[in-house]
This record gives sequence, structure tokens and C-alpha cells, in this order.
Amino acid sequence: MSKPPNKADIIAWISANPMQIGRRDIAKAFGIKGSGKIKLKRILKEMESEGVYGATEKDNQAMQQIDSQLPPVSVLSVAEIDENGDLFATPVDWQQEDTPPRILMAIGPEAIPLGVGDQILARVTPISDQEYQYEAKLIRRKEKAQIKTLGVYRLRGAIGRIVPIDKSGKEWRVATADANGAKDGELVEAVRSGSKSRLGLQRARVVRRLGNPSAPKAVSLIAIHQHNIPDTFSEQVLEEARVSGQRKLVEHEDLCHLPFVTIDPEGARDHDDAVFAQADSDRDNMGGHLIWVAIADVAHYVRPGTALNEAARKRGNSTYFPDRVVPMLPEALSADLCSLHQGAKRPCLVVCLKIDSKGKKINHEFHRAIICSISSLTYEEVQRGIEGAPNDRVSALLDTVISPLYAAYSSLCFERQERQPLDLELPERVICLDKNGDVTSVKFKDRLDAHRLIEEFMIMANVAAAECLAAKKEPCLFRIHEEPDKEKIEALRDTAQSVGLNLAKGAALRTRHLNQLLRQAEEQKEAELLSMSTLRAMTQAFYSRDNFGHFGLALQAYAHFTSPIRRYADLVVHRALIRAHKWGEGGLTHEEEELLSETASQISISERRSMSAERDTLDRYLAIYLSEKIGNEFSGRISGVVKFGVFVRLDGSGAEGLVPVRSLGREYFTLENKLNRLVGTETGLKLSLGQNVSVRLTEVTSESGGIIFELLNVEGLALPSRRGGKSRPRKRGVHINKRASKKKRNKAP
Repeated sequence: MSKPPNKADIIAWISANPMQIGRRDIAKAFGIKGSGKIKLKRILKEMESEGVYGATEKDNQAMQQIDSQLPPVSVLSVAEIDENGDLFATPVDWQQEDTPPRILMAIGPEAIPLGVGDQILARVTPISDQEYQYEAKLIRRKEKAQIKTLGVYRLRGAIGRIVPIDKSGKEWRVATADANGAKDGELVEAVRSGSKSRLGLQRARVVRRLGNPSAPKAVSLIAIHQHNIPDTFSEQVLEEARVSGQRKLVEHEDLCHLPFVTIDPEGARDHDDAVFAQADSDRDNMGGHLIWVAIADVAHYVRPGTALNEAARKRGNSTYFPDRVVPMLPEALSADLCSLHQGAKRPCLVVCLKIDSKGKKINHEFHRAIICSISSLTYEEVQRGIEGAPNDRVSALLDTVISPLYAAYSSLCFERQERQPLDLELPERVICLDKNGDVTSVKFKDRLDAHRLIEEFMIMANVAAAECLAAKKEPCLFRIHEEPDKEKIEALRDTAQSVGLNLAKGAALRTRHLNQLLRQAEEQKEAELLSMSTLRAMTQAFYSRDNFGHFGLALQAYAHFTSPIRRYADLVVHRALIRAHKWGEGGLTHEEEELLSETASQISISERRSMSAERDTLDRYLAIYLSEKIGNEFSGRISGVVKFGVFVRLDGSGAEGLVPVRSLGREYFTLENKLNRLVGTETGLKLSLGQNVSVRLTEVTSESGGIIFELLNVEGLALPSRRGGKSRPRKRGVHINKRASKKKRNKAP
């Protein structure tokens, strides 16, 4: 059966199979595939809201038990070796809220030796044991742990030690001859050298001296090391990249007559997409447009089975820092052969999108072609041009190229309004550095219509790629964004109610409901608070061979196609399209197809790794920027509430730091989770999410990015005195001096 079952069928199945009520179990039982899974999910959501599916605690526990099971073949990380020599692993990509399961490795006598930190592909089997929940058999080792560390070199007499940047790491011992001239206090990179010393410390040899650990130039290096991001290419990979440009173009048609342009940030070196639009001459499509999107044909250069491909797959994506980029591909490709430079003929995959006057896609057609960009433009100059202040370059293209692009974009805005994707406008912070790498300022990036134009074109091209592969029954790496968990939506609803707003209940949640909430928040000047809270309620997007739709974009099928220079997922989609259209070399191989689920898992993990590294780096740069401002007062808003304090996001820089509850005196504070606030039991002081506050900067730890504030006032009201009195035993909070608190109790908000 390919058609989704009705509610009666599902209820009958659950009654007969009480331990198989997960969405995947039901889909498998009724033979539902592809887009049918999206319809099934909606039916189950409706049944859940009606109380006939997942309604009892027993059902929920059973469903959680099934949903939390590991796939039969999983990517694991060796976590520990116990005193008996047994190896235990944990899943690399654990999505549940609870603790990852402990997995015993069943190692045979002929197996390769494994070490802590090794990533492996293994076949897992659930078992019943008090100490572990699964047993795993090794299929192959994916990645051997790198035995190296990054830390601060400390010299004590003739003995050198390395204190790791990672606070959970152990110190390493360095002999004088292995110090490489390192000085006390320097940031160094070291590798393991020999066995442990008599003191039990790992012996190490310094291989790189990186200078002052608090210097801005060290910030991204710390993140690269902490998150194990590969940042160098082997000579073989570099050579393969260099010679890949010698391949002949045999299956590419000539589209150089179309006036494509690239529109990118100022200073961009990799131009992987070019666009062109024209009014549709079809009389049956009056007011419609043809939108052409050309994407660099990376698959022509990067072939399966090569060292170059494996390096790209291992990285998964490029990682971006304020002072450097760790590219997925060597610069010979990313900044040259695969970059759509002005005036250079480049191989591309091109999609022509036919839309009507309201932006609805009528059809699409893919080409493997050669294009030639006529101009490399920036977002800012295109925006100025459409606003009536074009420079010479834009002026020459305004009527023939720029205006048709905006006309097509205007039509797409109608379609977007009807579709109602999640409309989160969160400003992006930019760290500005001088030539020495020092932070000069922190600003927020402007959101221009030129940005939105390119985004809408890319989204439509990505949809076309997903729909094309699904129609041709070819494998695809779909971009999945699942609906938010009920608990997180309830937390968002509580946050909204705490500031007098409402999130609709009842029917299955849609993005339009969230957009209504965000519009209410904007009217009441709570946009930032609700935008951040909505973002936190969302699930994290990931890649999958199976299609479950994209909640945030309100799309049934979505894939990444438009950035193969910097995302491996897009390269896989390109290869699938090449195979589907029989365009010759560079298509998806059967070996790749067999590994597609593993690839999806791996690149989802590497994407999160890059996001964490980028976020940590931003925090460290902000800490360095503020380190010269200790003692200064700032305005901001409470951005997070936890039992040990509140987080405050500063106006202007967007830096976030902690006001520890211990700094509020000796009063006992209780956390009211539903209302997102801490409440003082004696003064009644309320510290709530979204409140405007003033703080004083008291402490900065640039190495970790930690920032500590002292709270001065809340919503313009000064805090009670926090001095005097003897300290008392405390549990989760501390107690304020009663005499000081009584004097100003009525003034506490």
C-alpha cells in the first residue's frame, strides 16, 4: 500500500501491535514511501491532538523506546577501555535528551586494535544488561583518533608541561629537547611521543608554537583543534585538485549567450552560483518568468574514489571564521576552477525554473552546460542600484539584467506569502578585524532585498533538485527539518504568555501559527525575545536518504543543490542528477549509493561540528573585544534563565554573559521553568526572560569565551543592597541580608 492509511486503520494497527507504534513502524507496515510519509506524519499529528495516538503514558514510553533505538549499522566513537580491557563506545550522532547508551565492543582476535577517540562503523544489537544496552561488532574503522593536543606550555624548572585548552583534558609532559624552543605561557600544538612518564603523564613533543593564547590570531586555531576540524590537505589531494582541470568537457551544452551574473558578499572568493531571469514569452503564462540558476559543476572535477573526494567527505563542509576559512576543497578548485569568475567559461549544472505571475513554479528543466558570468556583483551595489543609486557596473546592467531579476523576485514573494515559511529575522553578527587580526568593532549584518532575492532563487532551485530526483526514483540526500517537539512548543507557549502573547493551540502546528506569534511580538517590541525562543524550540536540520519534509520552509521535499564548493551534500545531489539525466562521467556510483545513509549521518555531524566551532570562535572574539572594558556598564536583555543564574545579551555587540545567582547576595532563588524566571523568596525579585537590564562587566576569560556580569538594575529599577550579614548554608540559591532586602522590597519588580 502506497497510500497513507486512514485513522481507523492506524488505530487497528496500534491495537494489534502495541510495541510498534513509532512513525517508522507504521510507515513500514503500510508500505508508505516518499511524500506519503509527510502525509502520514500529518495524520499522526492530528490523531495526537485528538488524543487517540500516543495519548497514554504506556504508549509514549513504548514510542520513546522504539524511536530511541540505534540503527542496525551506526557510527560509534570508542569512549573508554575499562580495567578488564573491554572497549565501550557511544553513538556519534545521539539526538535524544537522555544519556547516550553504553555499547560493548565485541572484538575478535583478528580485529584491528582500537583506541579511545576512534570513530568506527559497527553493527549494533540491543541486549539486556545492567551495564550496557547494546553490543557492537566492528565493520571498519572510519577515523583513527588524532593523538595530539593544543594547550599552554608551562615551564617549571627543567620540566615542561602542556595544560590543554580543553579543560577536560589531562596535562602532557615535555622534555626540554622536545620543547621546540617554546616559552612559558605560549600556545603550542604537540603530538604524543612514546609512553607515559613515571608521573603518569603522557610524553609529548611540541610541533607548532602559536604565540600568545589570548591573541586574536589564536582564536580560530583553538576552535579548529578543539573540534577536530581537518585543516590541511595531503600532497596527493592537492595534486589531484591541480590536475582535475585537465579533464575534457564532453556532455556540456553551451549557454554562454545567457547574461548570467554572480551576486555575493564583498570580498567573496568562491562564486558557486550565478543567476539570470527573463519575462516568459509563453502567451499562456502572462506575467510569468523564467529563472535560470547556474551552479558550479564540482562533480566534473571531484570524482568518487579519489583522495580528493575522501578529503571533501571527511570535512563535510567549509568552516568559516572571522580571520580564515577552512575550505572543503583545495583553493585550486574552490577559488579558481569551480568559481564562476567574471568572463571565465565554467562548467555548471543549470536549472531553468518557469514560474507564473504569482511565483508558483510551473515546471523546471535541468541542463549540464557551460556558462560565462558577465559580471561579479556584490549585494550592496545591486541594492543601491535598485534603489536608484547605481554605480557604473550596475547601471550598464540595470534594464537588461537587474530589473528582470527583481521582477521575478517580486512574483516569488507572493508564493512565499502563501506558503508561509518560518519568518525568523535574526541579525547576524560580524567581527571586524584589522590587518593584525585585532578586533576593531562588532556589528550586525544588514538584511537587504538583494540577499532575499538570491535566497528565494536558491530555495526554488533546491526544491527542483529534490523533486527531480524523487520523480526519477533516484537516491537523494534530502535536507530534513522535523516539526518541533511538543515539550519545546509548550515552553515557547509559556514564554509567549509570560509577555502577554498567545500561540494558537489545537490543530497541528504550522509555520503560519509561529509567524502570527512573531508578528504579535514585533508589535509589542518583544521580537528579539520571541525570535530567540522560537529558534530554540526548533529541531536541528539534518540530512537523510529518506524524505520527511522541511518544517521551517514549509516544503514537502527539499535538498541542498546550490553550494557544492562548500557542502558535500550538494555534491552528492549533483552526482545523482548527472546519473539521472545520463550526462556521462561524474555521476553517483553504486558504491556511493550503498553508503548514502552513512554519508548523511557523517555530514550532519560535521555540519554541527563546524557550527559549534564557529559559535565558540565568535564567543572568544567577543570576550577578547570586551576584555579591555572590565568595569564598564552595559545595557542588555535577559536571554536565558537557569537555576544558577541568568544570561544577558548586550545591546550593540550581542555578546552574552552570565549573571551568577551567587552574585545576587544571599537570598534563595527558585526557578519557575514555565514562566522562564528566577524569583527571590524574600524580596520577590523577579528575573525574567526578555527583561531590560543594566550590568557591569566583572570578568572575562578569553581562552574559553566566558563572560561574567554583575546585575545593576532590572527594567530601570536598582537592585536591593547585596552587602552585610553572615553567609548561610545554601542549596540551589543564596540568601540576601533580610534588613537590606526589607527596606527596598516594594521597589523590586
